[in-house]
Amino acid sequence: MNNLLTLFGLCGPVSILIALVVLALLSQRLGAVTKRAPLYRWLFVSVVLVGVSIVGRFISAVAPGGDPAYAATMLFDVLFVLGLLLAVVVAWRYWSWLLHERGTDTHNG
Repeated sequence: MNNLLTLFGLCGPVSILIALVVLALLSQRLGAVTKRAPLYRWLFVSVVLVGVSIVGRFISAVAPGGDPAYAATMLFDVLFVLGLLLAVVVAWRYWSWLLHERGTDTHNG
C-alpha cells in the first residue's frame, strides 16, 4: 500500500516534467525567432535532472525491500531541486520581457 501511495505521489513531479518540456520547446521557438543565445538547452538539462529524479523515485518505490535508503532519497530530492532551480533561472532570462510589456499600451482609446 505504501508503494502505491508513493507511485501516486509521482503524478505531481511528472506533471512538472511535462510542463518543463513544453517550456523548453516554447523557449526553443522563441530563441529561434529572436536570434537569442541558445540558453533553452539548459531547460533540457533541467528536464533530464528532473526525469532522473523521478525515475530514481520510481525505482526505489517498486524495489523489493521496503523503505528506500535515506541517501538515495536525498539524492533524488537534490536532483529535483537543482533541475527546478535551473529551469526557473533560464525561464526568467527568456520570458522576463513579458513582465515589462504589462504597462505599455499602444492603443489610445
